[in-house]
Amino acid sequence: MRPDRVLDRVLSHDPPRSRALALILVVIVAGLGAAPFLFPGSKSLDVAAKMLVFILLVASYDLLLGYTGIVSFAHTMFFGIGAYGVAIASTAYGPGWGALALGIAGALVLSLALALVIGLFSLRVKAIFFAMITLAVASAFQTLASQLSDFTGGEDGLSFTTPLAGRVASYYLLFFAVAVLFLLLLRIVNSPFGRVLQAIRENDFRAEAIGFRGVVYRTWSNVIGAGFATAAGALLAIWLRYTGPDTTLGFEVMLDILLIVVIGGMGTMYGAVLGAVVFVFAQNYLQDGLRAASQALSGVPFASTLLTPDRWLFWLGLLFVLSVYHFPTGLVGRLRAFALRGGRR
Repeated sequence: MRPDRVLDRVLSHDPPRSRALALILVVIVAGLGAAPFLFPGSKSLDVAAKMLVFILLVASYDLLLGYTGIVSFAHTMFFGIGAYGVAIASTAYGPGWGALALGIAGALVLSLALALVIGLFSLRVKAIFFAMITLAVASAFQTLASQLSDFTGGEDGLSFTTPLAGRVASYYLLFFAVAVLFLLLLRIVNSPFGRVLQAIRENDFRAEAIGFRGVVYRTWSNVIGAGFATAAGALLAIWLRYTGPDTTLGFEVMLDILLIVVIGGMGTMYGAVLGAVVFVFAQNYLQDGLRAASQALSGVPFASTLLTPDRWLFWLGLLFVLSVYHFPTGLVGRLRAFALRGGRR
């Protein structure tokens, strides 16, 4: 079989549809794949690992928001369940593969059950009410995790060890797990099931009229998204060897997910890759860039004050506003629009 056909099947017949996007994706995958050798520093490797985790987490949320049209604030709850499942099992049974498997399996069972219950009882209401219900459930779970100190470590969280020898081995476990799970998500959204989700998103009444029950498909979408978010949380816990309420359950994490989805482009799995890389990079290195710019412009009035590293959140917010204004369909949407325009010419 020809290599291009093999690649097309691996990508579930959903290619980037833009040469620029394809080139950027190749650079990102190659950079993340060789990160332990290209960027051997501790901070650089932490940033690369966080990019991998957020690629999977944001892609799982895009299944809900971008492909199904569901606004949920409970995604961090499933993210936290995955992390706490690994942490609690590893703390109780020691650093073994059996403990990791038990923790991930237990977390998946709990997440899938909760997602099923939330979907069946909440997705019948209007979108805004469902969003409020999920926000209340996620807040309650975060409070519960903070107060059950004997079980979850409380505000201090849990630290543990894993059977993986070294950070490079842990990193490549993340890399290959995220690659496989991302391709699986890409297959799901390009399957007949994924087409029905998009039909429900576009016109719920028409989808119901031709025989597709919206509540059932939305519930399955919620369950599948929760499972992938749980896997992302487990991978983050394995990498950090720690988990706590602020690490996975904080509302700031949910805001980051929403920002990345918008930056990358909703309804495009590739948007999760671009958005996660751009956002996590800016979040970790914008302060360093501002510090260098402030020092370089130290003699210019107001410039050093305006570019002080303490104002990095202001500049990050400004960059987000500009990206939304100039790229309303996200980075992937704009790149595909350029490619389509060039093809017409």
